[in-house]
Amino acid sequence: MTAYTPPPRPPQPVAEPLLKRLLGFRSRLYLTWAALLGLFASFFLSFDLKFSIILDKLPNLLGLHLSPSGFLQGAALTLFLCACSIVASSLLGFVTALARLSSSAVAFGIASFYASFFRGTPLLIQILLIYLGLPQLGVVPGAITAGIIALSLNYGAYLSEIFRAGLLGVPHGQRQAALALGMSDSVIFWQVTLPQAMRTIIPPTTNQFISMLKDSSLISVMGVWEVMFLAQSYGRSSYRYIEMLSTAALIYWLLSIGLELIQARMEKHYGKGYAKRG
Repeated sequence: MTAYTPPPRPPQPVAEPLLKRLLGFRSRLYLTWAALLGLFASFFLSFDLKFSIILDKLPNLLGLHLSPSGFLQGAALTLFLCACSIVASSLLGFVTALARLSSSAVAFGIASFYASFFRGTPLLIQILLIYLGLPQLGVVPGAITAGIIALSLNYGAYLSEIFRAGLLGVPHGQRQAALALGMSDSVIFWQVTLPQAMRTIIPPTTNQFISMLKDSSLISVMGVWEVMFLAQSYGRSSYRYIEMLSTAALIYWLLSIGLELIQARMEKHYGKGYAKRG
């Protein structure tokens, strides 16, 4: 008879670090951000920045003052461009996604051709084609209008694929269950399919909007007084490029953080029912 050998004891958990026990996750998160921001600030301060120039030009960069023509400028103009483009590109992307999902060969062909062209060519070329090409057809758009059209067409093509994938990601059984309850096709789409698809649509869509916010700087090639155009102009006139470009980068970053906060609110809203079922 062999001697009884007890089973090996499972490894004991290592004692948590003192910091982890004293501080919660959120507190450690804030401390990490504070440390990284401190390192980030020390890096830029090593450039011997002239803060008087930044403070002098900051109101114009933020768009607190109107341009000489009496219209928006700086960050206010950037927000205006993006707000108009977000609405237009969302509608265009939604319609294109529905066309890609339809059984019509003509609608599918138009939608797929549009998405292929605007996803396959650089945004800068599209801006210049619209701004310089349309006048040859008798249509003379302003620089701001041309920028909004280019951003809307470009990002509408990308959003169409996101919307299409989100709609296809909803389990087919959801539609069958709704049909069994006697719902019509339109009610099923708006009340069952789309709300569930939004949970997967929102994160990549917000990423596209953040990219749009940054790509709006390309409109500066047409002389639009948005953040990048002003930063380059002030840097050129004062020979202090680092101050102006650093300030512009900070403005873009803060605007993108605003979009991230909106994304978090929308994800929380559309995830309520899902969390309850979990």
